[in-house]
Amino acid sequence: MSVLPYIIRRLVLIIPTLIGITLATFTISHVIPADPIVASLGQRAQDDPTIVGRYRHQWGLDQPLPQQYVTYVGKLLHGDLGVSISSRRPVMDDIKQYFPATLELSTAAILFSLLIGLPLGVYSAVRRNQLPDHLARVVSLVGISLPVFWLGLIGYIVLWYHFHILPAPSGQLDRTVNAPPLVTGVVLIDCILAGNSAAFVNALWHLILPAAVLGAYTLGIITRMTRGSMLEVLVQDYIRTARAKGLSGASIVLRHGLRNALIPTLTLAGLAYGSLLSGAVLTETVFGWPGIGLYATKTAGSADFPAIMGVALVTALLYLFINLVVDVLYIVLNPQVRLN
Repeated sequence: MSVLPYIIRRLVLIIPTLIGITLATFTISHVIPADPIVASLGQRAQDDPTIVGRYRHQWGLDQPLPQQYVTYVGKLLHGDLGVSISSRRPVMDDIKQYFPATLELSTAAILFSLLIGLPLGVYSAVRRNQLPDHLARVVSLVGISLPVFWLGLIGYIVLWYHFHILPAPSGQLDRTVNAPPLVTGVVLIDCILAGNSAAFVNALWHLILPAAVLGAYTLGIITRMTRGSMLEVLVQDYIRTARAKGLSGASIVLRHGLRNALIPTLTLAGLAYGSLLSGAVLTETVFGWPGIGLYATKTAGSADFPAIMGVALVTALLYLFINLVVDVLYIVLNPQVRLN
């Protein structure tokens, strides 16, 4: 089976998966004991029940649940995620506003994890039970064990408050720096497109600490997974054959060992990236990062059903797409993988 039919088949299988996701998120969000209209109106909901009834009719909440679901799916088929009850804006517009910040932060975090975790795991396996191996295991254990919110608070207290190395946790840019014109929503890319080097440097400095804090956990598990996979690969017969042929140690480790050891690590990194893209609530809260996690927290607090379901659907799509990309990369890394 070639790659293209496999991709088409996987894309077709996404349809029933999305139907199940919409049904699950709709059911869960509507059975919780909360009233989004009352949460949105506040005191006015108690003073004037007529207003509550008018708002329920406006948002379709006075209809039976099956009818509400059919209406919701019908709008989805036209690319309409509904209108947020709390912000009074289309949910798609809200997601477009908040998601680029999460995309920027999550991509920086996963790159940080891979650029440090992969070499550290490989070196730890090569130097098994030696000092570098022990240090690598300590680093991975610390990254996995420390809570994200604690690590973030300690990081900016030490690096910003005491040593003034990194900027204050005030979002993506200093308040004194003019933001670049909005093109992609990703501040670093928009700074490059605008040729604004000062804003680019400032945005990069604001990104370093949140990305490191968010990527610490993923760094730990990638290091451990890479080390374990490399230890299994380095005792295989083809590695012994490569050594018998007189190949250099670097060639054996990187060309013959790492390529096969990357398969489980790639799966882990793909799932971790999907999880990061769903919104790093704690990291975004600590650093004032205007991402999708912060938006999801606000809307969940006000029982904003359209926003909650919109975020859940977009997150599910991201997971499905990333899993598809990871499966295709399997074939690139290891041609012996059979699609059937």
